[in-house]
Amino acid sequence: MSAPDPSAENQTLSPEAQAIIARAKRSFMFSIGLLLVGFIAIAIALVYRSSQSAPASATAPAGAYAAQALRLPQGAEVVSAVASNGTVSVTYRIGPAMQVRIFDGATGEMKQQLDIVVE
Repeated sequence: MSAPDPSAENQTLSPEAQAIIARAKRSFMFSIGLLLVGFIAIAIALVYRSSQSAPASATAPAGAYAAQALRLPQGAEVVSAVASNGTVSVTYRIGPAMQVRIFDGATGEMKQQLDIVVE
């Protein structure tokens, strides 16, 4: 085995090799620049989205849910309750039947009752 020639490290590259290395450097810099521009665009989009207020339809006024209690039949087992747009929808099971009641969130008054039937 021969030892590497220490003077080989100090030799200059041929013009073709220098051109290839220069082209590779430009390609690398372009790729990194494009990646950074993408990260900046994502950061700007996140900041913009987080600074926007919630849409008016998604938020209810402060007094929209002032009801203290909602009336359900005796023995009802609540399956789910959802508050949305000033109303409270309660799904409950009473015996073998399942029903949904929709209440006004401010007064607690029942607006509608739906029976869920299985076909």
